[in-house]
Amino acid sequence: MTTQGTSLTAGNSNFSKIYTDTSTDGVWSGNVLTDTISQQSIGILTPNAIVSWVQPEYEAGCMAWRLQNAQTLAVSAYGFGCKATFNDKEYLSNPVRINPNDIISVFPLAVAAGTNANSLAWVSTTKGTELFQATAADNTATSMTTAINAQSLGDAFFNSTLGSITVQCEDGARLDSVTIIDNAGGVVMTVQGNVRGAVLGATGNYYNIDCSMLSVGIGKGFKLQITTVSA
Repeated sequence: MTTQGTSLTAGNSNFSKIYTDTSTDGVWSGNVLTDTISQQSIGILTPNAIVSWVQPEYEAGCMAWRLQNAQTLAVSAYGFGCKATFNDKEYLSNPVRINPNDIISVFPLAVAAGTNANSLAWVSTTKGTELFQATAADNTATSMTTAINAQSLGDAFFNSTLGSITVQCEDGARLDSVTIIDNAGGVVMTVQGNVRGAVLGATGNYYNIDCSMLSVGIGKGFKLQITTVSA
């Protein structure tokens, strides 16, 4: 499996710390970021501190991150990174207090080979939030599945209400559309996508589209599909 350098700077108006790792692509396990000076995790280094902004980054491709309690596995903050040298402050919608057991972990994906694009999506419903992933051939509707156990939208979130979808495609790729498909193959919802980063027309570095304030009932057999075009 391939690896790449990842980092996340976390802080507030009074301080900040840089956490880094050489992370394995396509997994959460083992990709725990530690402080560049003491090599300690965020919970050990800054217990009870308030974090209001982060600056996560990766070398190439795309990357998700999360702040998680290592004992309870509860996730208190999450998001996407951006390509190194294109970073800016990403303010958390709700500042978090660091628990002594908290760790920062990342899920990077390298640039896909050929005319394909790797993509990640944070999907939130009334049952919780999960990271989804997909490798899509250009101009081909492709189903995204959960990063941990490869479940479809309907399998992971059956009988819940979809609240938001935020998608990050690999560097330079364009997200043509995001589509929710029901168990009969019908289109429930389609939203047009965008580009991100150092691409003409991009409006930010972190995501290709952020669909919030949704209220879509999820049934068994539902799929989350994306259509992308690689760089």
